[in-house]
Amino acid sequence: MTDLEHQVFTQVRAIISNEEQVIGRRGILIPLKKAIIADGDIRNVIDIVSSDPALAAHMLWRSNSAISGAGVTTKNRSLKDALVRLGQVNIYRYAFTFYLKERLDELPQPYKKLVQGYWSLTESIATDAVDSLHHMEGVDINPDEVQTLALFSVFGEIIALTAFAFLNAESEESFPLSIIKSLIDNQKQTLTIEAFESLGLDEELKDEFMVAHNLRQTRDANSPGLVLRRVLSMRNQLLKPL
Repeated sequence: MTDLEHQVFTQVRAIISNEEQVIGRRGILIPLKKAIIADGDIRNVIDIVSSDPALAAHMLWRSNSAISGAGVTTKNRSLKDALVRLGQVNIYRYAFTFYLKERLDELPQPYKKLVQGYWSLTESIATDAVDSLHHMEGVDINPDEVQTLALFSVFGEIIALTAFAFLNAESEESFPLSIIKSLIDNQKQTLTIEAFESLGLDEELKDEFMVAHNLRQTRDANSPGLVLRRVLSMRNQLLKPL
């Protein structure tokens, strides 16, 4: 690593450690996390989600997209039905990705275009992973757990590029894109793991992410990570190739 790369690497990691800076709007996520941690009445969670109509609509869409193709003929028609079925962990994961995407849309060019490319890849991987699950027999895996996990498939790349955009916006000198490209290529695993640790995501998501990227093994036949691992392998996206 060159001195300049080390300088950028250190500064990018510092930005990644700042949850509010990376994820942006916290008005919903903070009370939502508190309500989930308190493990209280689901009605509190429903009230928080419904206070943002865009998030509520997104949650309903995500819920129905996960069960589509699974032989389920009745879709969730109300937010309450969707949230009760999702479970609180998946609710937070979906909300996090919703506000992350909102934050990404605010980035200046050329970072917005680049990170949107990663996001399109993420959505495509999520679709393939859920479709793959629906064609599997003899497993008991929640499709929303597969979909929420898949939405973090290239999480490290997205967060690193976002942090780099903030760094360049705040710096007197502009660092070339080749620097962050090199760091993503060579420090992807470190950046990804630090992003998970810094941004308040649940441990189960991190563990299954490690399984999905072949960084940890499991004997659990019902692991969502194993479903995603097949898709990531076919797309040459594994942090640790098979």
